[in-house]
Amino acid sequence: MKRRFLLSSLPVIGATLLGWHVGSAWAADEAPDALIQRLTKEAIDLIQSDKAVQSGDVARIMQLLDQKIMPNLNFQRMTASAVGPAWRQATPEQRARLQAEFKTLLVRTYSGAMSQAKNLTFSIKPMRYAPDDKEVIVRTLIHGRGDPVQLDYRLEKTPGEGAGWKIFNLNVLGVWLVDTYRSQFSQEINAKGIDGLIATLSERNKSNAAGDTKASKG
Repeated sequence: MKRRFLLSSLPVIGATLLGWHVGSAWAADEAPDALIQRLTKEAIDLIQSDKAVQSGDVARIMQLLDQKIMPNLNFQRMTASAVGPAWRQATPEQRARLQAEFKTLLVRTYSGAMSQAKNLTFSIKPMRYAPDDKEVIVRTLIHGRGDPVQLDYRLEKTPGEGAGWKIFNLNVLGVWLVDTYRSQFSQEINAKGIDGLIATLSERNKSNAAGDTKASKG
């Protein structure tokens, strides 16, 4: 039951992990727990109100996510952490390809489950942090059918343009998302190198896209 509910809560995970758009001035002043609270509410409201999302329209879901993701995510750090030590040896072109393919993989993973989310609520656990903290964890609970699902967000404070708190990892039921992908990616890198990992991700994304097309025609 808990595993099935986790699948239905993945849309909220994806929406908040990948982040709805925030103006830079607001993001710079917003506390990390307030940021997560607002993003989660916006994600749930969108899921409940958008008919195309509710019907499982993958193209619409991907459009929404693609338009609204990156501002609240340090995606380069996320990709580098998932790739592991091999990231340091990757060329700028390889890094760009890895980020693009990893982004597509994540968006498709979460968009496929968004239509399943219904009647979800959430709560933010109390947290303490110092003004000079550079990294924090915000802990939340997603409530729906069955037991609540705990989601922990790891954020870092970024300086300069677009300053504010940015998400770079997510913990679902005790498992950090980036760590899970690192384990998968390391096997590919050890066997086939960076280019092999890029090729594997590209093929997986093409296969997922073909499956979406076939499902929509069916």
